[in-house]
Parts: sequence; C-alpha cells; structure tokens
Amino acid sequence: MSTVRNADELIAEGAAAPVEGWDFAWLAGRATEERPPWGYARLVGARMATVRAALDIDTGGGEVLAEVPVPPPLLVATEAWPPNVPVARRTLGRIGAAVVQVADRPPLPFRDASFDLVVSRHPVQTWWDEIARVLRPGGGYLSQQIGAGTVRELSEAILGPLPPPASRHPEQAVAAAEAAGLTVVDLRTATLRTVFHDVGAVVWFLRKVVWTVPGFTVDRYRAELRRLHERIRAEGPFVAHARRFLIEARRP
Repeated sequence: MSTVRNADELIAEGAAAPVEGWDFAWLAGRATEERPPWGYARLVGARMATVRAALDIDTGGGEVLAEVPVPPPLLVATEAWPPNVPVARRTLGRIGAAVVQVADRPPLPFRDASFDLVVSRHPVQTWWDEIARVLRPGGGYLSQQIGAGTVRELSEAILGPLPPPASRHPEQAVAAAEAAGLTVVDLRTATLRTVFHDVGAVVWFLRKVVWTVPGFTVDRYRAELRRLHERIRAEGPFVAHARRFLIEARRP
C-alpha cells in the first residue's frame, strides 16, 4: 500500500480521482474521520417528517438529503458548484426533490416565508438574513457546520504555521443568527479525530475540501506533499482534528 509506493505515484492517484459530489467513499481504507455524536442525517430526517416545505442549502451531490426517509411535499435543494448540480439532480430525483443552481452569494431565488424548514450540512457560508427571510414564522434552521481551525494540522503541514482562526467559531454563528432575528435553540460542538494513511488521500481531500489549503494545486505544493509522504512513512498515519458544531435556530 502507501508504505511501498512512491510519493509521485500516490500524488498522481489522488490528483486523478474524481471529486464531484460530496461522497467520500474514495477514501475508504485510506483515511478516516470520526462522526459527530448528534447524528445530523437522523435529525434532518426527523425534522423533515413534520413539515410541508423544506430547503437544503449547499446540498453538494445531494447524498445527505437523499437519506431522508419521509420527504415533505415540497423539497428543494440549492447548489452553487456547477459540477455538483447534475450529480445532485440524479441523486435527489428519486425522492422528488428539485435542485436549483444558485450563485455563491445572496439572494436566494425564493419568496419570503417560503419554507417551514431550512437545513444545511457544511455550508460554505451562512447567509443568516436570507435564511430568516425565506423561513415562515415558527420555521426552523438546522445546520452542521465546520468549526474554527478544522484539520488545522493538515493546513499547517502544507502551508506552515498559521495565525489563530478568526472565523467559524460557534459563538459567531449564534451572534449572527440572533442579529438576523432568529432564536438559537440548540448549539453543540465536537472535535473529531481525522487520520490520513497516505499522501494520495491527502491530495484528494485537499482537492475536494478546498478551504483547507486555499488555491491548492499539486504542482504548487508538490515539495510539501513529498515531505508529508516521507513523514507518514517514518511516523505512521497523519492525524488531524476536524471541528464541527450543530446549530438550530427558529424564526419567531
């Protein structure tokens, strides 16, 4: 496996594998990440069963939304990254969800007070004013978000020492939700062990989770990747820590 294959072969493998959608199956046997204890997909499924109109923002390839056991009569998903849109449409067609391609910034293409429920797993950015606008009175927002400094160890292995993270703190999300007129009813945090067994897995992850090393390309960071390969060979799997938080808010 990775211990007997050279760095360039592994790097090329990670660079060639497709990264469309939001499915991490390619990492099987090559990387692992602990799951948050709250079970986001289960929570979404429970909320969806009680509403008539719901919206999933930043659906990726629709993989999480497709797990909803009882979809509401009206179910809409948005996605801003063009390669993900056809993947999401194929995935979500079987549960009757419409997929709308959107820009990566407001406004959302929906009327005021259109939805009983808005959900989002790992949104690129949370536009709290827009969420409040499209929610009906009494409606709720449920989101699992990427926390400050997630897999920072990997970022620093490629980029060198970084300043303390200035954004994605749970407290900032609470303040922004409240400023938009929403009431936060739940907030939970988790730190999750993330393990990379070879540098090919690192390359694939950095291509997919683009905010880990902004502007990442193999050519730009080949020297750092080779050093990381040697570190894994000498010390064993590379361990980082993902940070997640769950936030739930309601429109009064």
